[in-house]
Amino acid sequence: MTILCPIDFSAATEALVTYSAALAAGTGATLRLLHVLEPGPAAATAPVNDVELARRLARHHEAAQQAGAQVTTAVIQGNAAQEIVAEARRYPADIIVIGAHGQTGLTRFLMGSTAETVVRTASCVTLLVKPGSPNAYRQSA
Repeated sequence: MTILCPIDFSAATEALVTYSAALAAGTGATLRLLHVLEPGPAAATAPVNDVELARRLARHHEAAQQAGAQVTTAVIQGNAAQEIVAEARRYPADIIVIGAHGQTGLTRFLMGSTAETVVRTASCVTLLVKPGSPNAYRQSA
């Protein structure tokens, strides 16, 4: 089993990796951490150079390994939503665990939502994790 976990280094990334690593460790799945470098202006949370990117990715890789997960990483370029779905097919993933940043209304309409697009277009199961404490999960109906 393979779990694909796209990360963007936002404040929600740590909780998302913690949750994904626990899921992978508990099921014996391989966890694949993926970062997509999008064209255009970089997000405020984006690493400033390749060294910083490698350092941040290694930190999340290490944390997932310490949680008991078997981990691989990848960095690709392109449109985040399209590349996440394509990576899920290429690798292939049984589930995508992706974070939701809680955009609503006008922001979501104007900018779109990577998570929403992935949920709609992925051919595998997609688990959307809302921001918050990684120890405060609840099941939604």
